[in-house]
Amino acid sequence: MKLDEFDFNLPEELIAQEPIADRDASRMMVVDSSAEGISHDTFNHLPLFLREGDTLVVNDSRVIPARLVARKATGGKTEILLLREEARPEGASPCWQVLLRPAKGVSPSLSLELAGGGKARVLERISDKKWLLSFETEQPFADFLERYGEVPLPPYIKRPEGPSQHDRERYQTVYARLPGSVAAPTAGLHFTPQLLETLKANGVRVARITLHVGHGTFQPMLAENVEDHTIDDEFYEITPEAAEAINSARRVIAVGTTSIRTLESASDEKGIVLPSAGATDLYIYPGYRFKRVNAVITNFHLPRSSLFLLVCAFAGRTRMLAAYRSAIDLGYRFYSYGDCMLIF
Repeated sequence: MKLDEFDFNLPEELIAQEPIADRDASRMMVVDSSAEGISHDTFNHLPLFLREGDTLVVNDSRVIPARLVARKATGGKTEILLLREEARPEGASPCWQVLLRPAKGVSPSLSLELAGGGKARVLERISDKKWLLSFETEQPFADFLERYGEVPLPPYIKRPEGPSQHDRERYQTVYARLPGSVAAPTAGLHFTPQLLETLKANGVRVARITLHVGHGTFQPMLAENVEDHTIDDEFYEITPEAAEAINSARRVIAVGTTSIRTLESASDEKGIVLPSAGATDLYIYPGYRFKRVNAVITNFHLPRSSLFLLVCAFAGRTRMLAAYRSAIDLGYRFYSYGDCMLIF
């Protein structure tokens, strides 16, 4: 398959730059694959589409303020994007895989001064774009990040002055729990505590799983052939309690592509989800046979992206291209702060 087959034109004005005032007031396109139909609703009416015995699967990973500003001894400014913490001996300085921008003039042993008084030291170059850094801060590094780090908003959300305090709240799901993501599992941004309670009162179980979203979610697909693309691995975890709730469900509704990839990574050939933890680099594109997911809640994705290919794998390329054309014609808001779709 050629990547060009998954392209579409999106007017720039449809890329949402701000979250809607009320999380659950976003528009929701409903795609019924069995009826070949598309309808339009709002997310606060989600309980009307789910029923007793369903299990809603959410990703409870929490976005960390992963962007830091640093300066070289020469005064040059460098931006650090944290990717993944590396295991280290007890008492050793925190070490992280990072991206540096600009990376010109960076070499092992280079020292960087962090805003807030901390220091970072370049240990080694991991790949063409990735570096390994150690950090020294007077306070615990997690506390330092909370105070001096910035929310790593996607590049298509324009913030000339940097992310706002409002972004710290809204670029996070209400059920976020375990720190580790550098991008939000954005399909979950529409939920409110009240909506979750309504679903539970209606007999819908909510299973929390974890997948720490990496920077690869922002990376463009460069291969001409869909089959030649690869994605970076990401840490996931499914507890025995979550696996039980999922395996006993009449229907499994996955919230977001991260939940889909986690469920499919942990499912056996019979569709049984196994309690597990580890890394997954599962890349889902048309032709993939889904083992456990019955329905999907997802935002509208970039053209020619692995996320768009995933929803095309679930619902069909022709159906998804038609749904996206309809969304564009009707002025749906796209990407992280945008509207969503429910696919049965």
